[in-house]
Amino acid sequence: MEKYLSDLFSNQQYNTDNFFLIAGPCVVETEEIVMETAERVAAICKKLQIPYIFKASYRKANRTSANSFTGIGDENALQLIKKTGERFAIPTTTDIHTAEEAAIAAKYVDVLQIPAFLCRQTDLLIAAAKTGKIVNVKKGQFVSGPSMKFAVEKIKGAGNFKVGLIERGNTFGYQDLVVDYRNITWMREIKVPVIMDCTHALQQPNQTAGVTGGNPELIETIAKAAIATGADGLFIETHPNPAVAKSDGANMLG
Repeated sequence: MEKYLSDLFSNQQYNTDNFFLIAGPCVVETEEIVMETAERVAAICKKLQIPYIFKASYRKANRTSANSFTGIGDENALQLIKKTGERFAIPTTTDIHTAEEAAIAAKYVDVLQIPAFLCRQTDLLIAAAKTGKIVNVKKGQFVSGPSMKFAVEKIKGAGNFKVGLIERGNTFGYQDLVVDYRNITWMREIKVPVIMDCTHALQQPNQTAGVTGGNPELIETIAKAAIATGADGLFIETHPNPAVAKSDGANMLG
């Protein structure tokens, strides 16, 4: 495990042979949901000695419909994410969407996540790098694993060598995604940690109803295959009751 990751997990007791886990609700909805989710996942990870990073988006900028829930307010949500990390003594992560957001979010979280659709945005990658935080970049649904070396080069070129890549499948037709597990091997050749996003990889986007669909019954399959092919970590969005989740409920783990 890279030193910056072992430093990140220094407050946790874990089996060094284990993968690490990034998990939490898609978006901050309420303090109750955030805390309940973090408490449950942290307890499971402690029992199984899996290093854990809590994840929640403070704002959802990429939604199918203009009527979809986007958040409770940036400041409120970021404060709740920070509070969660402090309460359970775990590192935290959230995604950012513009270069201006990087420095703001970095005050509250330990890891900055770059959304898949924005993985080629040079100014965003450089701004995230300059915060000095770990930067995890989701591989775009429209790019190959090997081409993610350019995103890594941008971040390292800005002086930050704490980089990870997240596989989340590739667009297959208009309303489906498929996972090419060769990408895990290819991205590991870039010499950075590679994480499998087990839930977003099972999305069925662009539904005519304006709400993304999904196949959550395959989360276990995706996760097992990812570890078998060399993934360093897993990313799983989870919610106490996915049926009422305000974002990505159709592909979350309950």
